[in-house]
Amino acid sequence: MGSIVALVVVMVVVVVLAKLIRIVPQGYEWTVELFGKYTGTLTPGLHFLIPFAYGIGRKMNMMEQVLDVPSQDVITKDNAVVRVDGVVFYQVLDAAKAAYEVANLEGAALALIMTNIRTVLGSMDLDESLSQRDAINAKLLGVIDEATHPWGVKVTRIEIKDISPPRDLVDAMARQMKAEREKRANILDAEGYRQAAILKAEGEKQSAILEAEGKKEAAFREAEARERKAEAEAKATTMVSTAIAGGDVNALNYFVANNYVEALKEMAKSPNQKMLLLPIEVTGILGSLAGIAELAKDSLSSQQQARATQNNANADVRTPPPIR
Repeated sequence: MGSIVALVVVMVVVVVLAKLIRIVPQGYEWTVELFGKYTGTLTPGLHFLIPFAYGIGRKMNMMEQVLDVPSQDVITKDNAVVRVDGVVFYQVLDAAKAAYEVANLEGAALALIMTNIRTVLGSMDLDESLSQRDAINAKLLGVIDEATHPWGVKVTRIEIKDISPPRDLVDAMARQMKAEREKRANILDAEGYRQAAILKAEGEKQSAILEAEGKKEAAFREAEARERKAEAEAKATTMVSTAIAGGDVNALNYFVANNYVEALKEMAKSPNQKMLLLPIEVTGILGSLAGIAELAKDSLSSQQQARATQNNANADVRTPPPIR
């Protein structure tokens, strides 16, 4: 009988000590209730409570937590049905509010997030919802964080993991993208052909200009050559006429022989001539050539006489007058 009483006493002491001494682990906060009413919060560490009067209400996790948002079908602004899921990061900042302001914190937050996902994506077109995921995340974060603030919860990040359109819509988008790329390729090809045609036309224009300038320069040079040739012929004719007027018949022979030889040269160059008959006396040609030789001798003698006269004149200028 005494052993039973002793065992009962030991059990009562253990229960009292368990109610008296409370150790809160790191990352948690416990709410304290006095006969069911909230009175305070226990932070991590060792605490002592009056047994049976004070008790632990809720044990709140104060670390940042991750909440998976299940996938759901959402209708966009342009009546496209997409399947969306996501993930939410949140942290409890006030244990009392999180414990007593909402009955089921995770369930309430999840319902709030799924509802706002439908609201945000329903106000956007399909192309916007697929290309502006950062804007969707930022908009959801602002709305959810403001809505959960009274619960003592801070939503730190919301991420849309996947937005999946139906298969037929994906195929249509692929065809549209392919058509758009082919359109861009055709435009680039057309631009390339256009640029090539422009460059070719510019090259032909420059070539025509250079060719015209070359022809102009050639014509100018040819005209200048003809003018000089005419001047030379006129000068030669004048010299021959002067020589003839002075009684020198050899000059006339040179003039006739020169023209005679040029005429023979032109006849020999003709492509239509296969055989040439020349009813020409050899003695006449030799006489003309002899006249050319005599003319050359006379011209050389005249030049030497003129040079000697010039030297005598220069010597007279350099000789000083005699001194008297």
